[in-house]
Amino acid sequence: MQIGAELLFDQYAHLVRGRRVGLITNPTGVDRNFRSVVDRFLTYPETRLVALYGPEHGVRGNAQAGEYVPFYWDEAWQLPVFSLYGQSQKPPADMLKRVDEYMRTFDTQATGKTVERAMLQAVDVMVFDLQDVGTRVYTYIATMAYAMAAAAEAGIPFVVLDRPNPLNGLVMEGPMLEFPEHSSFIGLYPVPLRHGMTAGELACFFNAKYLARPVELTVVPMTGWRRADWYDVTGLPWVLPSPNMPTLATATVYPGQVILEGTNLSEGRGTSKPFELFGAPWIDGFTLARALNALGLPGVRFRETWFTPTFSKFVGERCGGCQLHVVDREVYRPVATTLTLLAVIKKIYGERFALHADYFDKVMGTSSVRQALFRGDEASTMVAGFAAGLEEFARSRAEFLLYPPT
Repeated sequence: MQIGAELLFDQYAHLVRGRRVGLITNPTGVDRNFRSVVDRFLTYPETRLVALYGPEHGVRGNAQAGEYVPFYWDEAWQLPVFSLYGQSQKPPADMLKRVDEYMRTFDTQATGKTVERAMLQAVDVMVFDLQDVGTRVYTYIATMAYAMAAAAEAGIPFVVLDRPNPLNGLVMEGPMLEFPEHSSFIGLYPVPLRHGMTAGELACFFNAKYLARPVELTVVPMTGWRRADWYDVTGLPWVLPSPNMPTLATATVYPGQVILEGTNLSEGRGTSKPFELFGAPWIDGFTLARALNALGLPGVRFRETWFTPTFSKFVGERCGGCQLHVVDREVYRPVATTLTLLAVIKKIYGERFALHADYFDKVMGTSSVRQALFRGDEASTMVAGFAAGLEEFARSRAEFLLYPPT
């Protein structure tokens, strides 16, 4: 198979030939030989790369979640780098001392996340090349949508160099985002938590249905990718999409475990297994693992564990909890699994378990899940309630799918 970045200069060079290019990318913007898309542009003689634009975590991918990313001049590439994560909003001086609180507020806001008009003055075409992870609560897709809107306003075309959905493009899970009341930077438009689409497909979907002014959009599609394919069958290298997404195993549990960001449980940030580890200082790992394993959830086992985060929630405190071990990813359902573990933790630990209500609702895209949790509903009841929305989404997305199922 070949990704969009590998096909651009061979088959789609007319999209950038003779034009000044603005490129949205980060370390995932590489081909299978680890060559950066930035370097490919800089060595292509018929176009001029004039600016880089960094999403959350920055063009170099080194900023932590919620960390302000400034404008700077890149000495290695001799290019200006515009931040699409905080450019126009300076953080409070004590941001790093309360990073979790800051992330929950700043990460849901549009302020500082858009491509400002001044950033486009020398640009003839915008190009997007970022690896998404297949979950609505991952900000690269919102960055893409905001950039598409800015390009439309500036009257310049927008090109998406498509990449695989690492979790395959068949399975969809979770609630639909209720629009516009729960729209935010961690979920702009009505898609489910696990959406089963590529960035290019989502760009087409957003452009047709939600952008106030459609942009002149071209997706450079992949060749040889099938919707049933997981990332590790593609032969592509896994480059960390963000500091807390080190492996495909992390991405596999992320559609469910990201929900913990809206709770007072550690989602494993500050450990070597973010999102695979979870817990709190007041949890006993043995008790929780026994309760969860007794349920026989498909495709996953829970192992008791203890960990001490080096940053984020409970920094420096020993937490008890579990590690998720996915033993069959084809039947494992991350959203249902995490909702089940939250329901179990609430039953065992009662009022010690709490939610950050507004952020939790933004993550879920609805307030109904929070309400169901505190009614004591079973996770299976919640999941059954998602079915109608997923069926409607499957119908509405069908015309924008670019790749065959098998």
